[in-house]
Amino acid sequence: MPFFETGFEGLAVYEPRIFHDDRGYFFESFNQNVFVDAGHTMAWVQDNQARSSYGVIRGLHFQHEPHAQTKLIRALEGTILDVVVDMRKGSTTYGKVFTIELSASNKRQLLVPKGFAHGYSVLSEKAEIFYKCDNFYHKESEGGIRFDDPALDIDWKVPRATAVLSPKDLILPLLAEAINHFV
Repeated sequence: MPFFETGFEGLAVYEPRIFHDDRGYFFESFNQNVFVDAGHTMAWVQDNQARSSYGVIRGLHFQHEPHAQTKLIRALEGTILDVVVDMRKGSTTYGKVFTIELSASNKRQLLVPKGFAHGYSVLSEKAEIFYKCDNFYHKESEGGIRFDDPALDIDWKVPRATAVLSPKDLILPLLAEAINHFV
């Protein structure tokens, strides 16, 4: 099975089988039958792609219901530290952080269910990220939590002095203060 559990309900790492030969490689980055066989039945409606330079930190973002999104994230170029925080009140992993390096070379993908805040830092000179969503972006439903919330103690693997963040991300609330209706 190409899925590896993370200890967080619904959060899974997808590691596709890669076929190498003298021409290069081939792999299925997504096959609906493989996902359905593993119990992941979401229907993707939107693809997003972003390119960033070393030291960029994006997040931690989510969308409120009814516009919450499940995401399938991968790096097309470079390496990122992908970071998620469980925001589902009542979950045994509520407020806990999961991190994983996703890269063009390891081809791993992270399946992030609704109810998680998501972000990443760029660890390589450049990184290009691609992710699928099972719900459309809805600006009025944007939410987020601070990347440097002391209660989360996230090591973004980027020195704070060289980190690049958007003004919007710098003023997000702490987890304890964030509006959150995920259960």
